[in-house]
Amino acid sequence: MLYAHRKHSLILLALLSLALPIQAKDAKTSQQDEGLLPLEDLRTFTRVYDHIRSGYVEEVSDAKLLEYAIKGMIAELDPHSSYLDKKAFEDLQENTTGEFGGVGVEVGMENGFIKVIAPIDDTPAQKAGIEAGDLIIRLDDKPVKGMNQNDAIQMMRGPKGSKLKMTIVRKGVEQPFDVEIVRDIIRTQSVRTRLLENDYLYVRIAQFQLNSGKDMMRKIREHQEKNPELRGIVLDLRNNPGGVLQSSVEVADAFLDSGLVVYTEGRLENSDVNYHATPGDIAKGLPMVVLINDGSASASEIVAGALQDHKRAVLLGTRSFGKGSVQSIITINEDRAVKLTTALYFTPSGRSIQAQGIEPDVIVERAQVTALKPAGGTTEADLAGHLSNTRGGDESTSQKREKDRLATQELLTKDNQLHEALNLLKGLHIFRQQQSIMLHAALDAEADETAESNADTPTLNTAPQE
Repeated sequence: MLYAHRKHSLILLALLSLALPIQAKDAKTSQQDEGLLPLEDLRTFTRVYDHIRSGYVEEVSDAKLLEYAIKGMIAELDPHSSYLDKKAFEDLQENTTGEFGGVGVEVGMENGFIKVIAPIDDTPAQKAGIEAGDLIIRLDDKPVKGMNQNDAIQMMRGPKGSKLKMTIVRKGVEQPFDVEIVRDIIRTQSVRTRLLENDYLYVRIAQFQLNSGKDMMRKIREHQEKNPELRGIVLDLRNNPGGVLQSSVEVADAFLDSGLVVYTEGRLENSDVNYHATPGDIAKGLPMVVLINDGSASASEIVAGALQDHKRAVLLGTRSFGKGSVQSIITINEDRAVKLTTALYFTPSGRSIQAQGIEPDVIVERAQVTALKPAGGTTEADLAGHLSNTRGGDESTSQKREKDRLATQELLTKDNQLHEALNLLKGLHIFRQQQSIMLHAALDAEADETAESNADTPTLNTAPQE
């Protein structure tokens, strides 16, 4: 029996020797050449493999042990690299296209626990109050410590209507607490738009899917046709966990006329890539504010960093997540793949976002704000027999003022960051108008001076003398 195990180990070592160059550790090879594997380390691996195969309390097949070895090897690299078995590969494709079953949360790994990067908009997780930064320590009372990310995701997936209990650790909350979530079919709507106060366009991108860039441009054009006098755009990337790199490039490109959007650097020959903007700004230079927070990651940070470096938008909110790496899906066979970190990306100015994030231009924390009701309840327009506005302006009664105040207060109390973004856009619009007036005044003054100078200059008589 022992001979059989040793024979198996030798066969495994022989296979590894055929697959990879091996270097023995001796005096002649003290300086290891890149790409060669040390023989002694391979011997250690085969010894461990042999002990597990022969002595573990339960019999485990060779196929399982090798798969575990692959998973462990990749899991030690970084939180975003992983081995994708058949189910995980299918789930990844579903996430990319925007429909899958589960609770609707983007997660990563932190100290052996599952960390929420961001809940997806309009999903059971968001409605249950799950927040970016939450640590999930149990799923249905099963500890996740030591569980790999794919297994945790599989536990969160399930049929519509089934329940999942999450035990959450949240910063600022003393004790872990349980949240019960009812699973649903998650149909992620990547891009949503609406008008703010009729003149400002709000664009929300929940995550970057294959068609996010095209969908965003189509919806912006539809609003431009209906509202040709738009004054500014709010691009909301809060709690956007990222997604498809090319889609983020398309979104940034939509608002830039030219220049570098992002570039990547890695060890593979095809990993050093520069992405440039094409001519044409869909917003035609309108003022822009981009909202970010600690749930804005990866592709979101690419867009925010590009628009910030090109001075195309003002960033408002809190520092972003800080994921500055690119993952490639490498197919191993028909139903298995490896998600491997192959490059780092950099903003146009050369900034690395990895483990640092994007610092907004204007820091505004998410807060609960209570507006104070004005003391006065009567206006001149409320008084009986008041004089009408001689210029035909609309009268401002207390009833109209209260309606406007309530509309503003609703946005202020519901989303103070968006409220501040809208106020900032209004200021940028006013500043832009003032600059235009000053420019036209300067051009008019220059034209007047030129005309006066021409009038004072004697005209030469060039007519022929008789």
